[in-house]
Amino acid sequence: MDAWAIILEGPRRLALSQLGLNDPGPEDVVVEMEWTGISTGTEKLLWSGSMPPFPGFGYPLVPGYESIGRIVEAGRESGRRTGERVFVPGANCYREARGLFGGAASRVVVAGAKVMPVDESLGERAVLLALAATAHHAVCPDTRKAPELIVGHGVLGRLIARIVVAGGHAPTVWETNPARRAGGEDYRVVAPEEDARRDYRRICDVSGDGAILDSLVQRLAPGGEIVLAGFYDRLSFAFPPAFMREASIRVAAEFRRNDLVAVGEMLSAGRLSLDGFITHTHSPDQFEAAYTTAFTDPACLKMVLDWRKAA
Repeated sequence: MDAWAIILEGPRRLALSQLGLNDPGPEDVVVEMEWTGISTGTEKLLWSGSMPPFPGFGYPLVPGYESIGRIVEAGRESGRRTGERVFVPGANCYREARGLFGGAASRVVVAGAKVMPVDESLGERAVLLALAATAHHAVCPDTRKAPELIVGHGVLGRLIARIVVAGGHAPTVWETNPARRAGGEDYRVVAPEEDARRDYRRICDVSGDGAILDSLVQRLAPGGEIVLAGFYDRLSFAFPPAFMREASIRVAAEFRRNDLVAVGEMLSAGRLSLDGFITHTHSPDQFEAAYTTAFTDPACLKMVLDWRKAA
């Protein structure tokens, strides 16, 4: 069995190639992919060559952890059935490449326990489940108090804002790029210099800016918390201002399955919407344009590869 897959052969070196797949076992499913989202966080770091040391990292690799497809073969111990549309958070099933994160392919072999059925009505928007789960994990609305300030108005920042609004709060969002300040729903989006407030109790940063901590500490109330929900290479900050405020800094890790379940429940209840995020769609043979646009065009919120048009 083989598949067409996007391969990062090295920094800024992309290809669309056929790769051999591992044989499925009784606990596995074979998924024919329909759509894969391109991440402008971790995948951009992989593409640019600036990804810090990370388990499983190395070239050549297949990116992609925001994939949706249809099960065409289900092992007897997989717990799944053929015909189901599922969310695939990645796969490591390739003979000639690493699977980090492994979802950008026309077909994958993956453990049935790893995939999650999705509502058919979501269509390509279901690729956003990974980011929605990441947003949920960062702010944990059932167990943590909502952030009052969100830094960054890309897709992740918007999803965090929507989750916060769903909980009955109205956050402020900072965005330095004027082209991305539109689209706020029940919350305000401003440039940092337009916001005079310096008593935020909870700030959530999704900018990925490794030099941002000093400016955020200056905006905290005493005992305030900064949640780092982006992905960073190296971070530093001046100690005295943080000491004077007795600031807390929390790092949000990757989402868990319970975050996916919680997001699914919010979608089903109509408390969360995934509308308005997918701005660009390309076929896999347009991979160079797709990844370049996703990583360099501020007007591109979310780029999706449509594997139904694969070679």
